[in-house]
Amino acid sequence: MRAILWGGMIVAGLTAAPLIAAHSLPDQDAIQSDEATALIESVRAATLRFEDVNAALAEGYVPDPSGECVTAKAHGLPAGLGAMGIHYLRPDLLGLTVTAPRVDGTGTHTDFMNPAILLYEPQEDGSLALVGVENLVFRKAWETAGNGGPPVLAGRSWDHMVDDPATPTEEAHHFEAHYDQHLWFRANPNGNLKPFNPGVTCRHHKA
Repeated sequence: MRAILWGGMIVAGLTAAPLIAAHSLPDQDAIQSDEATALIESVRAATLRFEDVNAALAEGYVPDPSGECVTAKAHGLPAGLGAMGIHYLRPDLLGLTVTAPRVDGTGTHTDFMNPAILLYEPQEDGSLALVGVENLVFRKAWETAGNGGPPVLAGRSWDHMVDDPATPTEEAHHFEAHYDQHLWFRANPNGNLKPFNPGVTCRHHKA
């Protein structure tokens, strides 16, 4: 695992609307609910200023120090799932604390109107297009805060990420067990709350 000095702390490359804790609910991504559609538009309006990446930098977001533009293929998943793009992160909202043996933290931030992660797609001219946002909470911190199940957004339980040491794939991207939830502004044929988006590409990314 490559470690990088980030904001005074060694950090591994990283790879809201009211929320409630709940046990897993049926996945409604196949048919996007009116609630999800309205939420996406509200979050898009609340984060419009971040279409200029300089506004994100000014408010404390930093690019993923690994420099990675995340694709499903690069993480051992079918290429047809698409990509996530480049992550710009707020370390304070993620509550990052340690990096070894895995990245961990106290983060339980779930407010999508003020997201912890911004998702950008590299453009051919070298600019970045804001295509979505994400929040991530560490499972231990979430449960310590008294929650009995994953966060839920628009009727959908957040994705649970935990590494399986029996496989060669790094399922949790060198993070401790956590829940994360993506919210796409770019149309996603698989559902705008899914982790990867086939409508997002990294083909113009210059490492």
